This record gives sequence, C-alpha cells and structure tokens, in this order.
Amino acid sequence: MGTNGSTAKERLALLFDNGTFTELDALRTERGETAAVVCAHGYVEGQPVCAFAQAPEISSGVMGNAAAGKIKRLLGLASKTGTPVVGIYDSNGVYVDGTADSLSAYGKLIAASAKLSGLVPQISVIAGVCAGSAALLAQQADFVLMTEKAELYLTPPFGTDAAKPETAAKAGLAAAVLPDDETAMLKAKAILSLLPANNLAGAPVAEFDVPAAAVTKAAPAEGIADMGSLLPLYETFGTAAKTYLATVRGQSVGILTTDGEPPLTADDAAKLARFVRTCDAFSVPVVTVLDTPGFAADNDAAIRGSLRAMTSLCGAYGEASTIKIAVITGEACGAAFSAIAGRGAGSDLVLCWDDSAIAPLRPEAAVEFLWHDKLKGAADVNAKRKELAAEYKSTLASAAKACELGAADNIIAPADTRQAVIDALDLLEGKRVPGMPKKHSNIPF
Repeated sequence: MGTNGSTAKERLALLFDNGTFTELDALRTERGETAAVVCAHGYVEGQPVCAFAQAPEISSGVMGNAAAGKIKRLLGLASKTGTPVVGIYDSNGVYVDGTADSLSAYGKLIAASAKLSGLVPQISVIAGVCAGSAALLAQQADFVLMTEKAELYLTPPFGTDAAKPETAAKAGLAAAVLPDDETAMLKAKAILSLLPANNLAGAPVAEFDVPAAAVTKAAPAEGIADMGSLLPLYETFGTAAKTYLATVRGQSVGILTTDGEPPLTADDAAKLARFVRTCDAFSVPVVTVLDTPGFAADNDAAIRGSLRAMTSLCGAYGEASTIKIAVITGEACGAAFSAIAGRGAGSDLVLCWDDSAIAPLRPEAAVEFLWHDKLKGAADVNAKRKELAAEYKSTLASAAKACELGAADNIIAPADTRQAVIDALDLLEGKRVPGMPKKHSNIPF
C-alpha cells in the first residue's frame, strides 16, 4: 500500500471522472508478479487523459523493464493522440542486480517524457517516495504536485528535511503541496481543466461569473480573474511574484503579478520564466501585472545567480509568441520593465494606471542622478528629495509620458482593468507569429 494505504487503482479512480478508467497492458508481468504500475486512459473533467500510477502494493512499486515498458507505451499513445498525461509516483526504486539494466528502465522514460514536453500537458503527482531517477522523470512534468506524506530526493539521506514536500515547494520543485491523495487529484484536475489538451488545441473556454472583488494594487489578480477560477501555483517559491492559472470571461489565461516590494530575486525570475514558457507552450495568454522596484542588485543576489536567472526571464518573455498583455499598476522601473512588460518583452499591449511610473530609474534614485543640484541648499533635504521624487514621477516617469514616447499604449483607471484585459484578449484572439527556422533558443538556464 502507499503511504496512506492507497493502491494505484484507488488513486487513478480519484483522478478520472466517476472513478472510471480503462486499463492498458493489465496482464504484463515482471519477475513472476504483475508489473508494479497501472496504466490507464479515461476522462478528466470530460476530456481524454492518459495516466499511470506506480503500485506500492506490488513489490513496493519497484520499477523494472516491464513496468517501464508499460509507461513508455502510454507516453507513446499520448504523443500520437495529443492527450495530457498524469503520472502518480510512489515507488521504493528499481530492481538492482549490479548491472546497467536498472538504469535503462527510467532512462528510456526520461527521454520519452522529454520528447513529449511541450506537445501535451504533463502533471506529476508525488504521493509517496519518489527518489533517484524517478525524481528526474517526475520533475520533467509541467507541474509537480506533492502530498504531505510524500518524499522527493535525488540521492540519500532518506527521510530528512531535504526530502520533505515543504522543501520541494520552497525550492520551486513542487507547484503545490496538498494534504492527501484526494486533494492532490482535485488540484491536478483543476490544472488540466485550464489547459488545452495539446499544443495545437485551443485554450479551454468555460462558463464564468464576474468577480465580486475590485482590482486593487495589493491583489490585482482577484479582480481580473473570473470568480472562483484563480488557481495559485508555486506560492512558497519566489514570493515577490505570484503565478496563477485562471479564466477571464471564461477563457483560460496565465496571470503573473509582482507585489511592489521587495525587489525580484533569482527565484522570482526563475518562477516567472518557467510559468511563461509553460503558458507559451500551450498558447495560453499571459497577463502580467507589474509593480516592482526592479531586480535585486546586491552582492548576495549576484552570488545566487540573479543575472543568469533574470536573463532567462528576458529570454522567456522575448521568445514567447502567445498573447502577452501587460498592466502597469505601480512602479515599472529599470530593467524589470524591459524584461517583463515592455516592447522588449514582446508585449502586445501595455496598459498603465494613471498614477504608475515607467522610467529607467526609481524616482528617489532619479532625483540624485538627474536633479542633484535642486537638492543643494534645501533646509530639509529629505523633504525636498521626497518632493522632487513626486515631481519626477508625475512628469518624466509618468504613464502619460510613457504613452507619449510609445513605451505604453493606453492609460486606464484601476476600475476598468478587467474590461481592458477582456478587450485586449478579444483584439489579440487571432494573433499569429511565424517562427524563425532554428532548432531552439539558447536561454541561459
């Protein structure tokens, strides 16, 4: 049994509609026993889905060539039919006989999953132990979910804090940690309902209710998204930024927001870049709501690889050809505007609140750099600096100035934000961007 007594078939029943699914390769054996994985297809929220669940009730879910063959066949079917894949992990490892044979089982699956990436959505649900090569396979999914009793690690030591779900979430490995199998499957179903079946299918459209909340600077996504549709992901990783799947007037979108303070770190940049690339792979529109002092620029940030991560973020936005709408609600100063919201980021429309600021420098820094002479002789330097910063924000850094220079498209009132996003989605519905003949970009991961 699994960590909470669940079998593979019981977990699959929690995933598929009405607990009904069709098993594949049910009679395949391994070392005299049934192969320790159940592969199946069925419907999730009315849409076809392929899924596999490692079977801890059979030889502790140990992976061998027969089990790997079942999963590989399932991935092949998903590739041919354009069907999403859910993998449920709970295994104590592989058969070890001292040869390289045990390495081949997962190696073939890792290669198959990599080829499937970007073609169909892949979700990993880690419901028990997921270690070694299994961890590598699980992490190749678009989203990784974990239950509270699950363990994820590449190498020993076992059962330490490093293997706990909370650690995986803080490291950006798990998109969410759920209490048990049932809630994990509900989360997986919610994600699948907001994604197209494959890279050629259109984004889902659903019935919707208008949000009760107004759009505010503190919580803009709640007022933009349809009521009850907001699905937060990676909440404990890169906490200066937030990422959501949601619907706007029934259409699936990805919403990315920044919180104003503190500056964006390498983790924030990695979180945003990964999310943008995921949305772009399946042509899900991206709505970016920006209010940030910019990127962290201290010694600690540099040591943690901030420049590399932020260059990756630039590449992710610049390469993405899906619909990209930016809404500036506060400060958008320096490289952050260029990387996330501006023309350099390939934004199709840039909308600004009337009191927002778009400029190469934050108002306080701009005063020191541009207007230092105006501070001379001031009786109260701090008060004068504050006065000049407000002047800079309302003139050179104003939304009106940005629109005048072509850096932004329009000024909107906060109360009109949701409708402005809806209008932009309508305008850009038929967006087509032909790709250049190249193998792939070379983003600095």
